[in-house]
Amino acid sequence: MIASTDHINHCLAHLGTDAFAQVFCDFVETLGVDQIMVFSIGENQASCLLSRHFSQTALAGKLAALYLDGLYKHDPLLPELLATHSGKVTLRRLSEISAEMDIDYRQKFFCAPGLLDKTTLLCVCGDLRLFVSLYQTGAPTAQPDSALAILAGRLALLHFERQAQSDTPAVLDVLSHRERTVCLGILAGQKAELIAAEIGVAPSTVVTYRKRAYSKLGISSRASLFAICRT
Repeated sequence: MIASTDHINHCLAHLGTDAFAQVFCDFVETLGVDQIMVFSIGENQASCLLSRHFSQTALAGKLAALYLDGLYKHDPLLPELLATHSGKVTLRRLSEISAEMDIDYRQKFFCAPGLLDKTTLLCVCGDLRLFVSLYQTGAPTAQPDSALAILAGRLALLHFERQAQSDTPAVLDVLSHRERTVCLGILAGQKAELIAAEIGVAPSTVVTYRKRAYSKLGISSRASLFAICRT
């Protein structure tokens, strides 16, 4: 799959809207990666803004739970992100930073989940600081093209800078309306039967939507859903 001007134009047309996540992920998939995750880094916390998996391995929940629980403070790229000037997007490859990782961090985020490569975009605009991480789980035939990866980082930065505050976690924007509704019901503590009654489908259909949503998000459990939706 090759990125086209249509992919980029669709992203630009939907900046700041709920529709951006899906068209953005369509573009990112053309870069030959298995998973994208976008983390916003604040002074005292991190949050997951986007997660989309393009293969079958559920990685996001495990990675997000560890990262958001405080291990983001041990990210070897954190000092560089905090020092990056507004308006800048910087690309870093795993090979460039592997020597800076402590053994425990590498084991938890790369060895245990079976990640073979990662390209990270450090994106800053004003107070908004993002890590846009592109993961490869299989033996990569090639790393994501640098220019297109940087463009992906800049598009993410433009979008999240414009996006209005919403009660719905931004990470769920990659889902269809029904998939998002089911996930919101789960987050609210609702059983499948209640969610089914509210949207007018059978409980078995709710289970189908839940499975589809989890697959897209790269998670495998309710606990993982809560992990990536944490603010």
